[in-house]
Amino acid sequence: MSNPHLVDTTLFFSPTSGGVRRYLTAKHAWLAAHSRWQHTLVVPGAVDRTERGGVCTIAGHSVPGSFNYRLPLNPRRWAQLLDALEPDLIEAGDAFHPAWAAWRVAQRRGIPLAAFYHSNLPQIISRRVGGSLTERALGRYVSWLYGRFDVVFAPSRLMRDLLNGLGVQQAVHQPLGVDAEVFSPQRRGEWLRPRLGLPPQARVLVFAGRFAGEKNLPVLLDAFARLGSPYHLLLIGGGRQAQPAANVTMLPYRRDSIEFAEWLASADALVHAGTKETFGLVALEAMACGRPVVAARAGAIPEFVDERVGMLAEPGSAASMAEAIATLYERDIAELGANARARVLRRFTWHRAFQGQMATYAALLGRERVGVPGREAVETS
Repeated sequence: MSNPHLVDTTLFFSPTSGGVRRYLTAKHAWLAAHSRWQHTLVVPGAVDRTERGGVCTIAGHSVPGSFNYRLPLNPRRWAQLLDALEPDLIEAGDAFHPAWAAWRVAQRRGIPLAAFYHSNLPQIISRRVGGSLTERALGRYVSWLYGRFDVVFAPSRLMRDLLNGLGVQQAVHQPLGVDAEVFSPQRRGEWLRPRLGLPPQARVLVFAGRFAGEKNLPVLLDAFARLGSPYHLLLIGGGRQAQPAANVTMLPYRRDSIEFAEWLASADALVHAGTKETFGLVALEAMACGRPVVAARAGAIPEFVDERVGMLAEPGSAASMAEAIATLYERDIAELGANARARVLRRFTWHRAFQGQMATYAALLGRERVGVPGREAVETS
């Protein structure tokens, strides 16, 4: 197969969404530069648009309170578009109707089917609606769905082991990566403190991401209240600019990757209190910028953050977080940042990530399959 066609499809894609969007756009650019593969994305959008080899969108309604996500409500349309693109391989990036549409199309065409398990679905939903019964039921759903896939990529060992525990034995560890040219120490500047109206001696740490409950922002706010001056917390990812406390500044999401990298590189360190991270891409982006990380010792973060590149605090403890931040400034921040950058270059570039993923794709395409003729993926009305 000289020019295979890969189609990625997910609901989790918007102009201001986070890690899933960065993964897909980085993959699209990497495949164009380093392979003969054709790559198409099928994601929600404001209007219907078909562009083989580009970004296809299916019109959907805006989801209030989200990162500008849209929800198309026509699964039949989703499957029809996937089928019309004539893929050789499909990867689904969520556990909702795009995944089922991808499975139906893969079954009909006799092509391999991959998934990327970006988020711990049972944990996220059960935390919002409550109850261990809900989490167990969703765990059975995850096992039932992903048991139909040829491979399920997991961004961390934590997630791979979770999937294995649910009975998804074809889960493989596939770390994400960072564009180390965009996220680089060269983005660092001396403009940040004047821009925030802070004195030169201010100790500025940045959090970047969704202001969601699982990020545990109250822990950070409490920690900085305990620390007081000269420590300053910069929160990037809200909908507006604000200063909720004397040593806290809130800024909107930065859409431009280079501008975002400049903010990360120009702070002293990244700080993160989340305990449910399935990977922690923003921490790696900060490390690529030569910045240490102060984070909770929980989730997938400890898989790449340790005492050589930063500090780990006890989960959910503002006192421990404050102590870790203060201790950071007793160490050589420049050395920690250099170690962090070296770790990313050695293990977590997009080039390394996609080389490994392509080897898995190639193995999938080498398997002989037989499609199910005589039916559309989803019958038209």
